[in-house]
Amino acid sequence: MNQAIRNTWIAVMVLFVLCLGALSYVQFFAAKDLNANPLNNRQLFRDFDLPRGAILVDGKPIAESVPTDGQFKYQRVYTDPELYSHLTGFYSLANGSTQLESVMNPELTGKSQDQFFDRLVNLFSGKENEGASVELTIDPELQKFVYDLIPEGTRGSIIVSEPKTGNILAMASKPSYDTNLLAVHSTTKAAENMKKVLAENPNLSPYRNPALFNTMNPGSSFKILDLVAGLESGNYNADTVLKNPEKITDPVKMSNFNEGICASRSEATLEFIVAQSCNTPFALMSKELGPEPFENVTERFGFGQQLNIPLPVQPSIFPPNMTPADLALASIGGSEVMTTAMQMNMVAMGIANDGVIMEPNLVKQVMAPDLRVLSSSEPKEFSTATTKEVADQVTDLMRGSVKSGTSMRAAVPGLDIAAKTGTADLNLDSGVVNSWITGFAPADDPEVAVTIAFERIDYPTGSSLTSPNMKKILEAVFNQ
Repeated sequence: MNQAIRNTWIAVMVLFVLCLGALSYVQFFAAKDLNANPLNNRQLFRDFDLPRGAILVDGKPIAESVPTDGQFKYQRVYTDPELYSHLTGFYSLANGSTQLESVMNPELTGKSQDQFFDRLVNLFSGKENEGASVELTIDPELQKFVYDLIPEGTRGSIIVSEPKTGNILAMASKPSYDTNLLAVHSTTKAAENMKKVLAENPNLSPYRNPALFNTMNPGSSFKILDLVAGLESGNYNADTVLKNPEKITDPVKMSNFNEGICASRSEATLEFIVAQSCNTPFALMSKELGPEPFENVTERFGFGQQLNIPLPVQPSIFPPNMTPADLALASIGGSEVMTTAMQMNMVAMGIANDGVIMEPNLVKQVMAPDLRVLSSSEPKEFSTATTKEVADQVTDLMRGSVKSGTSMRAAVPGLDIAAKTGTADLNLDSGVVNSWITGFAPADDPEVAVTIAFERIDYPTGSSLTSPNMKKILEAVFNQ
């Protein structure tokens, strides 16, 4: 009998220890993962009853939680939603959260490490935890201006940044959508609205920021990186005379831009070749240099690297160990070279800032509910992409593109501008291209870097939306 009692007691104690261990594990080790689990409706419902922090631009909310008499205490509301949708993203019971609403969720819900003391005080006082506000580096007037430059029905992105700090002053893309439609409390209505948004914008993904995620052939804007590789080799300078055949077959079949004036010179200086964006000399340069210099340069400028600004940026692609034919096509931004608008903006920032790329940044500061600054951004170096001497030479060559070349329509009287256009032919028969321009001003002491990219557009339309729009942006920035 005593043995049976002992066995029962041991069994009860084992079960007690197991229960205690399981409870401890859930409370102290698994809580974070369980709270983040999308199937955990309890935590999700609890978060919707919290006063979530605002997302601010110039001190004014573009996303905020307002009291409501509905199913939950608060409703997430977005101001100018189409203008900021790809930055704020949405906070939805049915569709989860995206963009800043997702990556800044710890701060917006008051659960970040910087808010630990506040949570501790609230625990003893019984006060409700409040989320912190996140203020962006965006200039609201410039954001609206560049957004309006992108026509409805096109797939375009525009980025304006500060080369010396990395701060992003404007980042707009179309197609866009109304984030308020996806933030409704009714899961049924949210699902219906998602279907509506996708039906109206077949080229849209509400879960992606096109300027940071969409990768595409950069066309001749990539020649900026060719110049870095060539100048660093010591075999080229602005006055170097290169062969400029109208067509080549080795290392690949290629011709110069048939609407330009490249055909007027069978040999030309690098200065002329860059200004007129001739193709064949860069293909021949790639054959002479080989793939390694291009691989090194693109890596230094950020290709293949994961970046968070704090929104995640899709890594751009420059494939390793390319054949001479593929490398020749890559040298003019074709083949399998794929870049984001953010990547090409970083290229411009690197050249503008004496070869040093500052890490792009969207968040100016995070503020507690009592307006205490919990954290603020400081300029941070991303990489030293090249030397000041090489960056200065590339800048001079990019000036030529604006003064007398393919970027002439970007010229602003009295303003020193360096820029490079790009056109990536996607289908020669259909005339569909990617249209680009990236550059900076003033070229001698850069204050802004501008990148404009339009995806899968006809050449005449794309051409009219790149250089002319850069001119409008620079006129607006410098009050010209």
